[in-house]
Amino acid sequence: MKLTGAQIMIKCLENEGVEYLFGIPGGVILPTFDALYDSKKLKFILVRHEQGGTHMADGYARATGRPGVCMVTSGPGATNTVTGLATAFMDSIPLVCVAGQVVTQAIGSDAFQEADVTGITRSVTKHNFLVKDVRDLARTVREAFCIATTGRPGPVVIDFPVDVSRAETEFVWPKNVYIRGYHPKLHLRPSAATKKQIQEAAQAIMESKRPCLYVGGGAIASDAHKEVFELVNKTGIPITTTVLGLGIFPEDHPSSLRMLGMHGTHYANYSVQGSDLLIAVGARFDDRVTGKIDKFAPQAKIVHIDIDPASISKVVKVHYPIVGDIRAVLRVLNPLVRDLRPQIAPWLEQIAEWKKKYPMKHNKQVGTEIHPDDVIEKIGEITEHKAVVVTGVGQHQMWTAQWYGFRKPRTMITSGGLGTMGFGFPAAIGAKLGCPDKTVFCIDGDGSFQMTITELATAVYFKVPVKVVIMDNGHHGMVRQWQQLFYRGRYSGSQTFMINPNFSKVAEAYGAYAITISKQDEVIPALKKILAYNNGPAILHCRVAREDNVFPMVPAGHALDQVMDMA
Repeated sequence: MKLTGAQIMIKCLENEGVEYLFGIPGGVILPTFDALYDSKKLKFILVRHEQGGTHMADGYARATGRPGVCMVTSGPGATNTVTGLATAFMDSIPLVCVAGQVVTQAIGSDAFQEADVTGITRSVTKHNFLVKDVRDLARTVREAFCIATTGRPGPVVIDFPVDVSRAETEFVWPKNVYIRGYHPKLHLRPSAATKKQIQEAAQAIMESKRPCLYVGGGAIASDAHKEVFELVNKTGIPITTTVLGLGIFPEDHPSSLRMLGMHGTHYANYSVQGSDLLIAVGARFDDRVTGKIDKFAPQAKIVHIDIDPASISKVVKVHYPIVGDIRAVLRVLNPLVRDLRPQIAPWLEQIAEWKKKYPMKHNKQVGTEIHPDDVIEKIGEITEHKAVVVTGVGQHQMWTAQWYGFRKPRTMITSGGLGTMGFGFPAAIGAKLGCPDKTVFCIDGDGSFQMTITELATAVYFKVPVKVVIMDNGHHGMVRQWQQLFYRGRYSGSQTFMINPNFSKVAEAYGAYAITISKQDEVIPALKKILAYNNGPAILHCRVAREDNVFPMVPAGHALDQVMDMA
């Protein structure tokens, strides 16, 4: 039986096991939405802005490990997804975006709502397709999901002209996918050459006196938390993580150094800088982690395990390169190493001394003011560190990384590489839809929250019971902190307190449950109230201290051990 391209698209999405579609309809994508009307398997979430839709798909993917999917129209519908695609691309998140396009013969003619979507998105996607023949459609969709979810994951765009969606052909579902030159499954079984490299790395580990494990989001993407835990538990090697690696290893474990980098712990940064062997697992040596490159881990030989060969020695010279899936590599590596505690005892004693000398410190309590770091620590305690926590970008993001206390993978969802303000709230909606049985908290800032505040309508309409805590300090807080520390307190363009709305009243206008607090002793009762509300989003507006800073801090361009701290 022949089907239209639109019907084929819906059949393909159903066959791929897609649960939710996030997006907004429009002219050229209407045939596909008409076919969607008949689907019994796909649930469509009508968002209020396409950027919010891509962030919802992204949050869904990060929380579940399954690809997120969004569907939008041409022109501005497609261009509005670019920030969300770039966010997913930087953090290696599997996402498929179906974007309507004008008829094929009109492409390039400046037709109404036409944009060069493949050209615009080429630099912020893992791959993109322009479908010109309906007979290629099923294979294209199959390939798009394969590319998005295998190897180093990432977003893929399918540019879908309206005439292709109306054309008819026989529907044939490709059971197998073959893409010439793309064979990521090879990394799932280390080759003989790779095994030799793993053996060399294992030997270096067993000879080290000051080893340190540095783990990033790639380990979470690989679902390698059990293997990472086994490596640490077996060897006694101390472990630090990036912000995207939080949760891969329990932070209450004695071997945990917590997060490293610009706002990492003193002892994580000192351990990396003093190590003689740094084992990087699924991390890309981001500048917020390394600080000044030529002073990064100056005494260390470096092992780098990553599925993306382009990441190896891209930023720092690597002595033991291992290209492969993290879980597969660690399953070969772990049996080759032994308990190192006897030989690294002086190193562990040094780290214990650093932990004692440089503990994490709260901002000073002044009167009855609410301090964001204290609120976040209380959220950790009241949820027993089991919630899925989603953040926007700014000071609140770093305080969350420092103070929540992550114990499980896929519980810290944040924009790492691109640093996208406005990511948190829509991503939390996607995460909650993907994990309906888990408590989902969005910890956001007043500036970040307002960038996608319109998605309150989405959360209310679909009764998504996400808990939102807004840290309202009346500033773009991280910008203000840099201006205070490095620009002589000249707060240029960073003050928002004169134009901020009453967030509770705004939320109530959307139909959401909302509370505003301004005193320390109100925090726990308010958190209990929003936790108890499950008929839609619950908003806790915290009026917090205006000029708290995030410390520790390594200033940009400084070595990782040149750490500033609060007085």
